[in-house]
Amino acid sequence: MNRIVERFARLKKEGQKGFVIYIGAGDPNLEATRQLALAFDKAGVDVVELGVPFSDPLADGLVNQLAAQRGLESGTTPAKLLQTVAEIRKDSQVPIVFYVYFNILHKYGLQKFICDAASAGVDGLLVLDLPPEESENYETLMRDAGVCVIYLIAPTTPEERMEYIVKRGTGFIYYVSREGVTGMQTKVSETISDMTAKIRKHTDLPIAVGFGISNPEQARAVAEKAEAIVVGSAVVNQIAQHGKGSDLVQRVTEFVKPLVEAVKQ
Repeated sequence: MNRIVERFARLKKEGQKGFVIYIGAGDPNLEATRQLALAFDKAGVDVVELGVPFSDPLADGLVNQLAAQRGLESGTTPAKLLQTVAEIRKDSQVPIVFYVYFNILHKYGLQKFICDAASAGVDGLLVLDLPPEESENYETLMRDAGVCVIYLIAPTTPEERMEYIVKRGTGFIYYVSREGVTGMQTKVSETISDMTAKIRKHTDLPIAVGFGISNPEQARAVAEKAEAIVVGSAVVNQIAQHGKGSDLVQRVTEFVKPLVEAVKQ
């Protein structure tokens, strides 16, 4: 069974909420990415999302754009990142998702990328700029490879299109709780309950809510309304602050643990 599907089934059985973490791959280098993924697994993180560095990350705010830039500067390529995932798999079975722009898949070769990702141990792809209406071949290749097709729902998504999207997704649905780009926020959106209720009318897939969660209080509040939460920019910001220090993994893990605990209470 796919690791994402397996993890959410276990969480449901245990009555627990999931914690999804996002970091930019190769920031500050791929060895740090490997060590962070292993540390996150030990800290109770349920899914690790790795942003594949891209030169034009249009869906990302400044914090994650800079992480992508640092990833590119460290020499991170899709092939090297897949090698890093294979290294992570020697020590951990934590579910791994690639947060990626379609141009990378297109340049690498769509079928080859999906097959290589599955072989390395990637469990899901979240392709930011590939609408479901244009992804039939992609979905077929993903299904054949056993990799989850993760789609985004936005606050502005009409319910009719929402129904169309969720029926084509697998693993979990990523609900983007705010309009605009990624980034930390001082308070969570007030429409999360209404939107997750709408999504649930059309799917049994777990819903993970992200974009803007940056402290334990916000994490706890959002976890009450969804099956999982996603924390990205707040963690990426910690990597930016401590990336040049020898205690990077320890510092970032210390930041993450209270967030995980808030969700798991």
